[in-house]
Amino acid sequence: MRGKRSATPLWMSFRKKRQTEGCRTSKAPSPLRSAGAPQIFMKLENRLALITGGGRGIGRAIAFAFAREGASIAVAARTRAQVESVAYEVACEFGVETLAVECDVADAESVGRAFAHTSEQFGGGPDILVNNAGIAETYPFVKTDEAMWQRHLEVNLTGTFRCTRLALPGMLEHGWGRVINIASIAGKTGAPYISAYSASKHGVLGLTRSLALEVGATGITVNAICPGYVDTEMTSRGIENIVAKTGKSADDALAVLKRASPQNRLVTGEEVAALALLLASEDGRGINGQAINVDGGTVLF
Repeated sequence: MRGKRSATPLWMSFRKKRQTEGCRTSKAPSPLRSAGAPQIFMKLENRLALITGGGRGIGRAIAFAFAREGASIAVAARTRAQVESVAYEVACEFGVETLAVECDVADAESVGRAFAHTSEQFGGGPDILVNNAGIAETYPFVKTDEAMWQRHLEVNLTGTFRCTRLALPGMLEHGWGRVINIASIAGKTGAPYISAYSASKHGVLGLTRSLALEVGATGITVNAICPGYVDTEMTSRGIENIVAKTGKSADDALAVLKRASPQNRLVTGEEVAALALLLASEDGRGINGQAINVDGGTVLF
């Protein structure tokens, strides 16, 4: 939203919901965390992660993976109902503090409000930023108009720039931080009919590498994850597009996407989240400036 703030708050927090009424789970706190029991080290305890595009798909999977390891979670996206649902589920499941915030990364004012709300709620900015918000549209290049081109740059590339620019000062102040950009194998190779998308993701990789070199000695790492076709709503829309344009059945269209991988399958959001967890943790501190594929071997560089 631009201009005046609506009467309804654009954010909602959930504090340790597992211990309150209304949660859809009856799980008790893990006995390993109880008094007198051996304590297990959680890889992201006392860390705050802000995840854009956090209402579904890869972003949702990353929110769950990080919360499982003790991180507080702020999930941001344009669709308020989705991020509220994810924040609520995460708080119920893991007992961590969560924040759902409405945010359009294509709007600088919206991004500024999201970071301000996060800082207000948690007393500071994120330790871990996951730039996951993105769009993907398919058109032949000659039908790719300037508006479509700008949409992809604004969301996929400039949105990543905006969020990183606001997160970085706090990370530099604390001498620790993780920036994880969700790019694509299309950001390495290109592909027909996705010139705007591919160009924006190539830009994300350039930003990742340049910033990684700039902050490498500060305790901050900056990396990108390059998924192949992932079993998410975005891929489902791609299948619908193939069906509409080619007349193939949905099963045949899915088979085409699967065959892009030597493993003949789609990647899962949880597989992408597992790599994000490594990059976010101390275990991944030696990984910096990399663009790592999660694609079953589709692209080998």
